[in-house]
Amino acid sequence: MIAEENKTNVNKKKKCSILFVVRLVVSPDGDIIDCVLLHHQPAFDHPKLKGQKPLDPPDRPAGHNPNGLAAEDFQLWSLSGESCPEGTIPIRRTTEQDMLRASSIRRFGRKPRKRVRRDSTSNGHEHAVGYVSGDQYYGAKASINVWAPRVFNQYEFSLSQLWVISGSFGDDLNTIEAGWQVSPELYGDNYPRFFTYWTTDAYQATGCYNLLCSGFVQTNNRIAIGAAISPTSSYTGGQFDISLLVWKDPKHGNWWLEFGNGILVGYWPSFLFTHLRDHASMVQFGGEIVNSRPGGFHTSTEMGSGHFAGEGFGKASYFRNLQVVDWDNNLIPLANLRVLADHPNCYDIQGGINRVWGNYFYYGGPGRNVRCP
Repeated sequence: MIAEENKTNVNKKKKCSILFVVRLVVSPDGDIIDCVLLHHQPAFDHPKLKGQKPLDPPDRPAGHNPNGLAAEDFQLWSLSGESCPEGTIPIRRTTEQDMLRASSIRRFGRKPRKRVRRDSTSNGHEHAVGYVSGDQYYGAKASINVWAPRVFNQYEFSLSQLWVISGSFGDDLNTIEAGWQVSPELYGDNYPRFFTYWTTDAYQATGCYNLLCSGFVQTNNRIAIGAAISPTSSYTGGQFDISLLVWKDPKHGNWWLEFGNGILVGYWPSFLFTHLRDHASMVQFGGEIVNSRPGGFHTSTEMGSGHFAGEGFGKASYFRNLQVVDWDNNLIPLANLRVLADHPNCYDIQGGINRVWGNYFYYGGPGRNVRCP
């Protein structure tokens, strides 16, 4: 029944999207990128956005000086020089195979329910994170190096992201999330991909990855959310960062996302949220994996580079230049960064601070090993 239901929905999606595709780009990794008219993107299916157009860019936080490589250098689909024309956005096409891999059509594009405690391994989720809490936050920024960790099976994933969080860790949890992930179930391969996520009810019924539901309004024609990132970091070799900034526009209250060298991707409208309509009460950075305990053993799915934090630069994964946005739209250094690893024998984390990287930490690990059976 799931397969038949998926086929029906895929066919409906194809009939709908073909009407609005201005250009089609075939990525070297096999993805099909559709260039869709701005006002025909999924966000505008939302009742509160019907008939509207994307908002103009807001003021960036004070103290923000974009640096790093240009965003188009970071995605496989654009390496051939192809792009989407002005007035359109690139959307990774959801295929029939994508939907057939899902455990349920109703859960396609969503994280598992009840993943609501950051200090536990509920639902097999394990974390190695740095976080700040106890204040009012209006955004967060970090640079993250990108890897291609090995994922044991299609039911598991490995990701590195930032979370902007408000509400309790009950059913009213609000989050905005962005980073990179390897998810064979969602994408059908093991490429690291740029992703976004949001929820207002602890992953129960609201929100989704990327543009798989109405909500996030994309404004950029060069970034394809859900598309593969290239190049990636290599062990004892080159290290490649992506920079992410999420902040609340003081004028309209929406949460904007910037990727790479000052490239605005789009925004989450404030009306999507309850607690995050005002501000965040916690900001979190780090890695997460799913451990399905294959054969009763801990999974060998890797987090980050697949190496422990103690190996340091060029070997371990890192987050650097961690900052938050204050009430007056200023980027400021973190105060009282705390680090936590659910299972430090499997994945660990070590924090620090210096003049070049500001607040930073190394994190990750191989999963199953002699100390993590």
